[in-house]
Amino acid sequence: MFGEVSPKYKPLTVDTIPDYVRTRPELTPIFRDDPIEAVEVGDGNLNLVFIVTSAVDAARTVVLKQALPYVRLVGDSWPLPPDRARIEAQALEIEYRLCPEHTVRVYFYDPDMYLTAMVNLNQHIIMRKGLIEGIKYPKFGQHIGRFLARTLANTTDLVLDYRTKKLEVARFINPELCKITEDLIFTEPYRPTERNLFHKELEPQVLALQADEALRVEVAKMKEKFMTQAQALIHGDLHTGSIMINQDETVVIDPEFAFFGPIGFDVGAVIGNLLLSYAAHEVRTADPEQRADFRRYLTDTIIELWHVFVDEFQTVWDQVDPINFPKGYQDDYMLRLLHDTAGLGACKMMRRVIGLAGVADIRGIEDVHERAIAGSLALNMATALLKQRESLTQIEELVEIATACKPTYPWK
Repeated sequence: MFGEVSPKYKPLTVDTIPDYVRTRPELTPIFRDDPIEAVEVGDGNLNLVFIVTSAVDAARTVVLKQALPYVRLVGDSWPLPPDRARIEAQALEIEYRLCPEHTVRVYFYDPDMYLTAMVNLNQHIIMRKGLIEGIKYPKFGQHIGRFLARTLANTTDLVLDYRTKKLEVARFINPELCKITEDLIFTEPYRPTERNLFHKELEPQVLALQADEALRVEVAKMKEKFMTQAQALIHGDLHTGSIMINQDETVVIDPEFAFFGPIGFDVGAVIGNLLLSYAAHEVRTADPEQRADFRRYLTDTIIELWHVFVDEFQTVWDQVDPINFPKGYQDDYMLRLLHDTAGLGACKMMRRVIGLAGVADIRGIEDVHERAIAGSLALNMATALLKQRESLTQIEELVEIATACKPTYPWK
């Protein structure tokens, strides 16, 4: 599979981009005959990302994202098929059709160069950066709840006919990126491995977690669900680094991990990342009142996004055959989604503390002891959610379980 790279493929550079742009008629209305400037801005783990701008008018601009045939974070020792760029472009096409107000617009996809051209969201910032700074986004809960419901519910068997669903499952088979998820989220954090990356202050807690067989049983259940439940077309990597935001708009980007998987993986990713921010502000915000206020915003957002998600999902339930899908089944379906959200989100949280590619919310904390406090709290929150998920009946209970946790570090 790694050998199936287009013979026309060549990684772009800031020097070659102007000539490439001239070959794309889709970009002519934007750049006309202007001189073009390009800057590489990619700070992700996998791809090249460039901002391309007219030297005459900075408002005329696009983003070019090109897949590399390896994991950029590691290098060419970890090969990765660049066809993942097709997955991303086609997923964005579907998400934009279902929820255009919260999905980045794509201008074109170039299958020879594994490159996607899209709108430059230069009036937005990466949400993770805003949360680290303690910025509140009051519309986010409503926005992301709507995005999740519309993109997920409408790609399930509840909406798609039997043939379309199975053809779509085949089109979005994404084995190599799913394997990354299976390894980094559901396997490696729970065993000694060289790729795990946690600070030595957390070692006693990590070793205890890895020795906890009851926890590993629950992780195995979540891994099985991720690998076998083709429930809906999921984004597959919906953390706060895949969301561009300002006070009025929320836009989702980067679904290259997309495939047909469990709905709770996407919803859990969002909630899990909000809880990672909650844990980080244990030390990031020193003033107790300010800390409590920002954390209240985070937990209120979790509750709001879930209720919006459920309400929006109801539009699908209103259209199904009540004989085949009676009310009792509908209620059970949504309850199972809540349990999956808690469990899968918990696995995402633990990975970000223990495994490769952590989050800046916690790993960006400079003081080693403060960083350990935040990481310890995140692990305890995740452990509680994973083990107690099947007791949940409503989203408020998820928040109560998580926020009742305390950091174990420093060790008594």
